[in-house]
Amino acid sequence: MGSLSPWHWLILLGVGVLLFGAKRLPDAARSLGKSMRIFKSEVKELQADGKTDTVAPAQPATQVASERVEAPVAPPATNPTDARPV
Repeated sequence: MGSLSPWHWLILLGVGVLLFGAKRLPDAARSLGKSMRIFKSEVKELQADGKTDTVAPAQPATQVASERVEAPVAPPATNPTDARPV
């Protein structure tokens, strides 16, 4: 009683054709297949990531020289009244 008999499958197939139409069913099956392939590849990738859990030693930090350019210091302004010849 728990499994579907062939009549149940035929009824489900008929309902699917009525709901989606004969033209859309192959496209739906194709996209379902692509989705399953993507899902399987992602699961395999996650399992592979879990197995290779070796961590490479961290590289020591390197000093970076500053590229900042200091502005030249202007000479002090002279007062014209102080620079008179005597």
